[in-house]
Amino acid sequence: MKRTSVKFKMAEKSLFAMLLRSPWWVSFVVVGVIVLAAGALLPREYFVVGALAGFPIFVVGCIAAWKQLRAPSPAHLSGMLDTAARMPWRDFASALVAAWTRAGYTVERLPGNGAADFCLAKNGSTTLASARRWKAVTHGVEPLRELRAAMDQRGAPTGLYVLAQGGLSDNARLYARDNGITIVQDAALAALLLAKA
Repeated sequence: MKRTSVKFKMAEKSLFAMLLRSPWWVSFVVVGVIVLAAGALLPREYFVVGALAGFPIFVVGCIAAWKQLRAPSPAHLSGMLDTAARMPWRDFASALVAAWTRAGYTVERLPGNGAADFCLAKNGSTTLASARRWKAVTHGVEPLRELRAAMDQRGAPTGLYVLAQGGLSDNARLYARDNGITIVQDAALAALLLAKA
């Protein structure tokens, strides 16, 4: 019998998700406000119960602090982006393969100059990644359409479009959002390349 795992996904606009994206100290300020409000508004015998309402937010603050303290500094991220922009294709591709492998993916390099350069597999899900144009100055919709066609052909529900420099047109960004393609650039690219197992 095949076992299926259920993954919990937090709503992007939930309080906990917003606190996880905020600086860690924001969660502790919210906990302080809850404790102060409990002291000011509740009878003395219910103060502890009211103050404990802030405990889940305290836990979120600890998680956010742990993640943010382990994250690379902005200078380190910027240095990695500069390095990636100067790499020849072979080195850049190898760095991506190593990063995705550390993240638990099985990575297959796809042959030729097609729309996708890599096929990533993890937990039975397939993602196609396009990274060959990582040095282009501007990125329009056409390479994203090609990637989407390759995704459809291989049955991959998601795609990654990797770029180390240059910008993405508004139309391209909207197309990516509407077609299951995640743009990996700037801090996300640097964090991917710097991430440890």
